[in-house]
Amino acid sequence: MQESQQNIQRYEEYEIDLRELLRTLMKNRVKIVLITSLITIGAVIYAYMTPKTYQVKAIIKIGEYKLANANANDNANAKVVIANASELSKELEILFIDILKNDKDREAKIDLLKKQKNFLEISAVGSSNKVASSELKKVIDYVQGNHKKILDDVKNLREAQAQQIEGKLTLLKNKTLPALLDKINRYKKDITIYETNFLDVQSNLKKIKEINPTLATIQINEQRYLADMLIKLKDSLEGFENEKNNIEVVQIEKYEEELNALKVLMKPYNYKNSEVIGNIMTNDYPIAPKKKLIVVVAFVTGLILSIFIVFFMEFIKGFKEEEKEA
Repeated sequence: MQESQQNIQRYEEYEIDLRELLRTLMKNRVKIVLITSLITIGAVIYAYMTPKTYQVKAIIKIGEYKLANANANDNANAKVVIANASELSKELEILFIDILKNDKDREAKIDLLKKQKNFLEISAVGSSNKVASSELKKVIDYVQGNHKKILDDVKNLREAQAQQIEGKLTLLKNKTLPALLDKINRYKKDITIYETNFLDVQSNLKKIKEINPTLATIQINEQRYLADMLIKLKDSLEGFENEKNNIEVVQIEKYEEELNALKVLMKPYNYKNSEVIGNIMTNDYPIAPKKKLIVVVAFVTGLILSIFIVFFMEFIKGFKEEEKEA
C-alpha cells in the first residue's frame, strides 16, 4: 500500500515537472521562434552567399607497350605498363596537391587521386566546371607528356637496335661472306693444283723408281709434302665452308628474324600512351555548398540552442528569486 502511494506521488511530481517545462516553453515561444529563425536565416544567407564548388572527374588508363619478341611464344602478348599506378599517384599528389596547397590564387585544385591496378581516377574542384576541367587537363597533359617521352625512348632504342642488326647483316652479306667465298674459291683452285702435282709426282715415281733410286727418294718426299698440303688445304676448305654455311643458314637467318621482330614491335599499334577513358565527367550541380543540409542543420541547431537558452535564463531567474527570498 505504501509503495503504491509512493508511485502515485512520483507520477504527480513528474506530471508537475512536465507541465512546468511546457509552461516555460509556451511562455518563451517568441524567443525560441526568434532565435531559431535568426540562426536559420543566417544559415540560408550563408548557403546562398558561399561560392559554389563544382567537381569534375577523369579516369586515366596508364599506357603500355608490347615487349615480347616474335620468337618468344610463351610471352607473345607480353606488355609493359609505362608506370606503376601507386607510384604515379604519389608523384601527382606531390606535384599538384602538396606543392600547390598554399597557392591562394588558384581557382581550382586537384582534390582526389584513386588508384586501381593500371587505372587512375583523378578529380578536381573549382568555381565552375570549366575551371575545374582546366586544372584537371593540366594533370592529364603532364601524365601523357611524360609517358610519351618514355614511349619515344623505347622506340628510339628499338630503332637503334634495328640499325645495329641491319649493319651486321650488311657486313655479313657484303664483306664477310664475299671474302669467305673468295677464300673458298682460292683454296679449291690450290687443291686442284696440288692434286694435279700429286698425280704427276706419283706417275713419275713409278717410272724412275727403278731407274734412279735417289731421284725416286726425292719424289717420295715431295709426294708426302703434297699429300700433307692437300690434307691441310681440304681441312681449311671444310672449315671455311662450315663458316659460310653457318653465316648463311644460322647467323643471317637469326639476324633477319630479330630484325623482322623489331620491325613488328616498332609498329604504332604496339605503343599506347596513357589516355582518358571516355570524357572528363562533369556535373550540372555543385557539390558545395549543400544548401538544404545547411538549412536543416541550422534549424535543428537553432531550435535546440534556443530551448537551452530559455531554460538557462529561467534557471538564472529562479536562482535569483531564491536568493531574494532567503
